[in-house]
Amino acid sequence: MEPLRDDDPQTIGAYTLIGRIGAGGMGQVYLAESLAGQQVAVKVIRPSVIDEDARKRFLQEVDSSKTVYGPFVAAFIAADASADRPWLAVEYVDGPDLRTFVSDRGPLAPAETASLGALLAEGLGTVHEAGLLHRDLKPQNILLSPYGPKVIDFGLAVLAERRSALTATGVVVGSVLCMPPEQARGERKLDRAADVYALGASLLYAATGHYPYTGPNWQAVALQIEDPHTPPDLSGLPSPLEAVIVPMLAHDAAERPTLDRVTAGLVDVVRGCGLTPAQAKRQLTGHISLPHTRPPAPQTVPLQASPGWTGYTPTLVDVAAREDDAVPAQPEPEPEPEPEPEPEPEPEPDDREGTGAELPGPADGPAVDGDRSRPSAPGAPKTRSSAPLQIAECLRAAYAREAPFLPRR
Repeated sequence: MEPLRDDDPQTIGAYTLIGRIGAGGMGQVYLAESLAGQQVAVKVIRPSVIDEDARKRFLQEVDSSKTVYGPFVAAFIAADASADRPWLAVEYVDGPDLRTFVSDRGPLAPAETASLGALLAEGLGTVHEAGLLHRDLKPQNILLSPYGPKVIDFGLAVLAERRSALTATGVVVGSVLCMPPEQARGERKLDRAADVYALGASLLYAATGHYPYTGPNWQAVALQIEDPHTPPDLSGLPSPLEAVIVPMLAHDAAERPTLDRVTAGLVDVVRGCGLTPAQAKRQLTGHISLPHTRPPAPQTVPLQASPGWTGYTPTLVDVAAREDDAVPAQPEPEPEPEPEPEPEPEPEPDDREGTGAELPGPADGPAVDGDRSRPSAPGAPKTRSSAPLQIAECLRAAYAREAPFLPRR
């Protein structure tokens, strides 16, 4: 992030600008805060990009984007298409975009690429269910966070495309490197297959570090994309991913798979790598560190006995299983003469109620379900587990060391 410049506004709408996140063909992106401190990403659109007719269409598109939701789509927050400098505010995702990540750290592993694609396919599905298309999906519009990827900027792609039809017919607007052939030809009527192609191109980049087509300028790239006899560059693509990504890059839109088939195929790749989808997601998001310190993970803290208590504490260990402490007992006043307590015999297995086996010794491992005892606290020494009647015997034996006890009759 860069600091604000002298010519940058200090506020946009109800938001106070903090710094510059980045810039694109549509305008400048800022990190901003609401009055209550909620951070958002605000994209201020260049005046040269929009005219009055485009403002109205942008406003309609903003209204439609409010219906898009899901864990993998950056949530719409606010917008003002009628402002002198139109702007759009969305959820702020504090993480790198896919292009920056791959450029800095190299391609993702096959399982990670498959996990990324499956999650993004679900995210795009929510966009499509709302009746919208992204039209400009690319690595720069895929943000990585510790919680999963986020898709951004699908509303602005429509604005750019409509502007091209209004002011410069035949001029291709957008990121040509991930653009499907029908869009590179300047066709205005696109369907969901266009987003499928762009997702495939983005996954190819994630797995290899290069795009399907490259060239010295966008016109050269567009000519390759439009030519059905020029296959995409698949060099370096791991074989497990070929069966899914290659059909996504089909020249004919009708031959591309649906997002549901893409998700299912990528999940199969994940399982083929010996991982569950949840494990692959954790592996993917494990590369992204939280910007702030994580709260300490909740830990189970053993309950401490009250001062002076020498009896049984369920979350610790049985007192009777410990060796007697070396601390001598406090002297007691001389009691009145009473019969000498008889020695207490060891309980026989048949005397135990609720259990049918002997207590395991220190080397016998954890107690079985019939013992109805809790395991020792982490780090505590191995001790005998106790059934309810043995617990009572332990309590009585501990108390007998401190006070006279009448013999049992």
